Amino acid sequence: MGTKVITKEYVLLDGSRRWLVQKVGDGSIIIRFDKTPLPINPKDVVCPHFLELKWAYGCPFDCAWCYLKGTFRFQPTGTKPVLKPLSKIKAAIDDFFKADIQPEVLNSGEIADSLMFENGGEPFSKNAIPLFESQDKHKLLLVTKSTNIKNLLAVDSHRQVIVSYSLNADPIARKWERGAPKVSERLEAVRELSRSGYEVRVRIDPMVPIESWKERYKELVDLIFDNLDPERITLGSLRGLQSTINGCSDKSWVKYLTESSNWGKKIDFETRFTMYSEVIGYLKSKYNYEKVALCKETIEMWNSLKMNYKQIRCNCIF
Repeated sequence: MGTKVITKEYVLLDGSRRWLVQKVGDGSIIIRFDKTPLPINPKDVVCPHFLELKWAYGCPFDCAWCYLKGTFRFQPTGTKPVLKPLSKIKAAIDDFFKADIQPEVLNSGEIADSLMFENGGEPFSKNAIPLFESQDKHKLLLVTKSTNIKNLLAVDSHRQVIVSYSLNADPIARKWERGAPKVSERLEAVRELSRSGYEVRVRIDPMVPIESWKERYKELVDLIFDNLDPERITLGSLRGLQSTINGCSDKSWVKYLTESSNWGKKIDFETRFTMYSEVIGYLKSKYNYEKVALCKETIEMWNSLKMNYKQIRCNCIF
């Protein structure tokens, strides 16, 4: 007997209603991220309810602001990477594929770096990619900062795989993403994957208004387009749930958070607006690029930037 695929009627951002998968079985492997309420008020954050593939949890990179430090603050292992039983992962994916449901993207990097076990005995990609390639309906989203891409490059067929890289301006990454690969190394990995035919997305998140932020983020945009033409770019600014702030040891970034939303503390509105405007304008003027969305941003921000959040196409969805 297969694990039951449980569906639920959801109200979507555009006001329509649709029956979508809520979870598979107990939800420990596949579950919909629906923690953000439907946005109504100007300061409510916009986030489409995407599906998580929770094959593992934790992350080896120890970024200062990582929300996993709050999420797993009561776990004995903390943010140490932990792999779930492979048989349970495969069973949940198999049951999901058999269900009569609409196409979905399964995000494997919401509570883990998707490539964190690629050098070990059980690389996630070697097990997951063939499963997704066995069908042509649903896609696997790999979200990462890792440069361990040799297993991905060895795969012949990856039509059902999307790779999303988290990038930041170099001074910011060096100061607060110290455990992660250098931005230059991540860009090398991005270039190789793009040249190998992978669909590659980019997240510039979290943007931080350091003194030279304008020049640094334009440099980052130039480096991105020197290496690939991303399928889409999602922008996000520094934010912090109180649990994250409580759980992190380096709190030097918290000084930038002066505004509240229903998804934690944020940089003040005017600064966020200016950062987004500069980067979006630069993408448009220099690269004629408009496939941009915002992550965990308010209705007020979307409207101020004259962007339609009801038609959002961001990192975690089709």
